[in-house]
Amino acid sequence: MSTRRINKPWGWEEIIEKNDKYVVKRLFMKEGEQCSLQYHEDKKETIIVLQGSLKIKLGQNGKSRHDKILNQQGTVTIKPCEVHRMIGVTDCIYIECSTPELDDVIRLEDNYGRA
Repeated sequence: MSTRRINKPWGWEEIIEKNDKYVVKRLFMKEGEQCSLQYHEDKKETIIVLQGSLKIKLGQNGKSRHDKILNQQGTVTIKPCEVHRMIGVTDCIYIECSTPELDDVIRLEDNYGRA
């Protein structure tokens, strides 16, 4: 599979590998931007920061959330149904390794008007 870049309002993502067992993406989050506050019913993902600093809001739906700051080489695993949002503290490049359910996104809030 060739790498495919998908522009997003907060930066971009590149799908490096997608198969029926896992997906690997490289993402760029602009400083001060953020993805949707979201969760996945089935998808499990691990984030690895390569460059910059990324804040991740984590928590259960309807319960308090906490912030985790990831710097270079920082990692976190996000389980199914765990509410999360990534925020660029600085321009940031990170890897997302996940199960293959790319369409499994339930958005709770979005700064860019996406449903």
